[in-house]
Amino acid sequence: MIKDYFLNRIEDAIISAVKAGKLGAMEEYTRGALVIERPKNAEFGDYAVNVSSLARTARIAPPQIAQAIVAELNDTENEYSVIGGFINFKCGKNLLKNLVAEIFEKKESFGKPENVETEKIILEYVSANPTGPFHIGHGRWAAMGSVLANLLKFYGHEVYQEFYINDAGSQIQKLGNSLAIRIKQELGEDIDFPTDEIERKNFYPGDYLIPVAKKFLSEHEPTDDVKILSDYAKKEMEALQKELLENFRVHFDKFYSELDLHQSGKVDECVNKLKASGKIYQKDGADWFKSSDYGDDQDRVIKKADGSNTYLTADIAYHIDKLERGFDRMINIWGADHHGYVARVKASIEALGYDPNKLEILLGQLVNLVINGNEVRMGKRKNMVTLDDLIEEVGVDATRFWMAMRNIDTTLDFDIELAKTKSDENPVFYVQYAHARACSIMRNLVTDKLNTETGEKTPAPLAQNELDELINNFKPEIVEPTIDTAKALLLKLEEYKNVIKTSAETRQVYTICRYVQELASEFHSFYNANRVICDDKALMKSRIALVWAVKTVLRNAMEDILGVSAPEKM
Repeated sequence: MIKDYFLNRIEDAIISAVKAGKLGAMEEYTRGALVIERPKNAEFGDYAVNVSSLARTARIAPPQIAQAIVAELNDTENEYSVIGGFINFKCGKNLLKNLVAEIFEKKESFGKPENVETEKIILEYVSANPTGPFHIGHGRWAAMGSVLANLLKFYGHEVYQEFYINDAGSQIQKLGNSLAIRIKQELGEDIDFPTDEIERKNFYPGDYLIPVAKKFLSEHEPTDDVKILSDYAKKEMEALQKELLENFRVHFDKFYSELDLHQSGKVDECVNKLKASGKIYQKDGADWFKSSDYGDDQDRVIKKADGSNTYLTADIAYHIDKLERGFDRMINIWGADHHGYVARVKASIEALGYDPNKLEILLGQLVNLVINGNEVRMGKRKNMVTLDDLIEEVGVDATRFWMAMRNIDTTLDFDIELAKTKSDENPVFYVQYAHARACSIMRNLVTDKLNTETGEKTPAPLAQNELDELINNFKPEIVEPTIDTAKALLLKLEEYKNVIKTSAETRQVYTICRYVQELASEFHSFYNANRVICDDKALMKSRIALVWAVKTVLRNAMEDILGVSAPEKM
């Protein structure tokens, strides 16, 4: 990265100045003490570093330190200047030309870090109950988890995506009881769900079980066996969820059943291990885990007085199972309402002899639907409750992009009408249009023009073989990055490498959405300021190289990371 190039030059100069006794009382310098940033005023430079922190050991003024460092630089290709304690850096032509060459050389792998410490990661997300369609909150975790998986894979990690099916609780029997009512309704019986609010909570009265009831009756004789109905309804709901996930471009390596976890004996095995190590005690007839010994604010029940397990019991076994499968790191995406659950799960991991830091929990806020400027309360607008409804309304691309484009810590206001508009105000349209514009330029470059009035043909500005030669045997010397809009565009392309690195390391995906919007903006500015296809062939080739580079990076970020299509025409 150019930032690294600049920092290395500066740090080499500091070490040289220290050895020459030119930095006051400073006797040594440890690399990594300085930070590179982009100046707010682009006229100062492309990058800057504040060396004022060195004054503590050098015991001379920051401007003197900066001047002494610059004096040690042996770099005639790039421009350095000093303002106070800041050393500003302007990229020379060769750095920018080499950047374009790097994009042409690496293509789909541009931005992929080198020499990283890779890990075997299991990423668990969505993990909804198999009791009905996904709501829009599930859609946010599905989009963010999918993008994060793509990002971590591109970074270099081995990523295994898992969906934990919560199918061992009483909710499955409730589902069977609900299907029983729908089947009786289909058979003409005068029956309905309870109207009492408390009793109604023991059922799933949604209309989505009506087609399931019809299908059951087309395949089976009527039955009152709740176990049969529960299993059937669960299977249908799981199939419905899996179909939607595939349509949403979310691909799991495994759907892990909580019921299988119990039946395998792994849950009891974990409880027995905790008992054997003295981490369990009894109180009021229940088994309590001493989670407060490991940072939790209180101890937790893992087996109730009636002998049934709590949700925590299976979760302990599930996370231990992940570790025993050989994963170096576990990343879970949970809703913010699970905040209090983090400490107890980590406590159980530590109590069983594993490193709790191997578990990372990403807690996210929910989604508000906004229609015509008004927030829509979930459950009150029948046609806009499920993720399936939302995708049908605005499309997969818009849904994925909007769901991923805000920090996970922030509540997302999903503006339905804006997400459907074909305007610059719609971020996904804005980015897709930039890619389509780049593709259009490349097409027009090698297409003959026909005068519809005279029938006369004008030869294409560039022959196809010339374009192929430019792309396949790219020579950096054709790039002329002197104009401001070209340089700004190049620096934004360079930034992609740092965005990939920091996004993967911080597990943030909204930064990728923000980046492609910024790149699209710089590209539109470049296009509006410069005639790409022009009579000056050398200049045209230079600008075409930038267009191709932008098209490549946009496509990589959109399709390979965000899972959003990069259309060639719009």
